[in-house]
Amino acid sequence: MNQETFKHTVFVHKDKLYRFANRFLEHQEDAFDLVQEVMMKLWEMRQQLSGLHSIEGYAMNMVRNMAYNKIERLGRQAKYLGQLQDEVQVEKYPSLTQELVLKYIDSLPEKQRLVMYLRDIEEYEISDIADLTNLEENAVRVNLSRARNTVKERLTKVFDYEKRRIGSIKG
Repeated sequence: MNQETFKHTVFVHKDKLYRFANRFLEHQEDAFDLVQEVMMKLWEMRQQLSGLHSIEGYAMNMVRNMAYNKIERLGRQAKYLGQLQDEVQVEKYPSLTQELVLKYIDSLPEKQRLVMYLRDIEEYEISDIADLTNLEENAVRVNLSRARNTVKERLTKVFDYEKRRIGSIKG
């Protein structure tokens, strides 16, 4: 694979990979660095890429695995240094519904978070998500349904609370 082919088959996915990495990592710079590292690894193995079923899926798995490794490494380091911050940060006044939805997606179990992110944020088809995650299509649908219901329930609680709060202020 030459540079031009690499650019048109692999490098075109860098923005998606960045958004995907950014969902895992706390800092945008870390996500950018991780994607750069993935691109370098893919370039080094460019001759083997033609044998893959889905280069994009392979790259997404690389991003996910490297992000998990980085998170685990940082967690061990922080724990070792005694600087582990509280895992739950309470946000008293969420300003935008989109931020709240993304926060709820981030708090889902891993499979549900991954499936919902790929379907609702990146707009992948169910069959593509099944290929990327090594799940059956039915399992993807079940995880997606559970994830959406969880997010919906949490949003409903917030909106009901706000409606009651606004009603008590007016009354």
